[in-house]
Amino acid sequence: MYFIRPATWPDAVAAKAEHPDAVPIAGGTDLMVGLNAAALSSRATGAAGAAPAALLDLTGVVELTEWGRADGHVRIGATVTYSRIIDELAAECPGLAAASRTVGSPQIRNRGTVAGNLGTASPAGDAHPPLLATGAVVEVESVRGRREIAIDDFFLGVKRNALAPDELIRAVRVPVAPGPQQFAKVGPRNAMVIAVCTVAVALDPVRRAVGTGIGSAAPTPRRSTAAEACAADLPWASAGPLDEDLVREFGAKVAAAAAPIDDVRSTADYRRHALSVLAGRALRWAWQDLTGSAT
Repeated sequence: MYFIRPATWPDAVAAKAEHPDAVPIAGGTDLMVGLNAAALSSRATGAAGAAPAALLDLTGVVELTEWGRADGHVRIGATVTYSRIIDELAAECPGLAAASRTVGSPQIRNRGTVAGNLGTASPAGDAHPPLLATGAVVEVESVRGRREIAIDDFFLGVKRNALAPDELIRAVRVPVAPGPQQFAKVGPRNAMVIAVCTVAVALDPVRRAVGTGIGSAAPTPRRSTAAEACAADLPWASAGPLDEDLVREFGAKVAAAAAPIDDVRSTADYRRHALSVLAGRALRWAWQDLTGSAT
């Protein structure tokens, strides 16, 4: 296995072009688990493990550790960690910060990155629902140039994303929150757990819009455009309490957008039920944050 450690972004892009099968690594919180599992399996069976041909270590590229705010967006470099998002970006990206607090343990949050989550493209990635709910954009680059991928177009299938073989994620651009955002997660326990299902809700009182994101309940993370259409019926002008029928309708539409399966963590029916409850709960929390009163 080759180990490549570029010192600059142009060097990283050039290395990826020369070695398109090289797997990027920064935090390694998903990748190393997979490599260790493959090594254990190969020792147990005697068969060769499925190790990548090369690793492309991005930790030496300083610019990837930076974030900045411009044009109403926060641009988060590819190796900015979950811990930094929690500590430094909770005001600008509250939904993403809330999801980051649920990721693994403190040690994992100190290493893991949103870009790594995107690269893995797991349906259960905690960062994905808030990125969908806020309409984030993924900046990617190769020696052929730079392009932007809308988050709605990024996930292609189970652990499949829209990156070309020679492309690397450079940054993620997230709109600065115009209103409250919430993230809710169900798992067998409160910490260090893969989600049974997740929901993100983002309110935009300026546009009078609601964004949604659903995780761990379909082959890819996804939105519920039907639930988002409920925004037209929210009492924006009066800032009054939410109608309970509307809350239930919102939750039901979020659940209907999912395509869950039965697996070792949950049944499909439970995931649908949990999504409905979580979505209604997240909407209430966000509305309470917006209006300053209980719903």
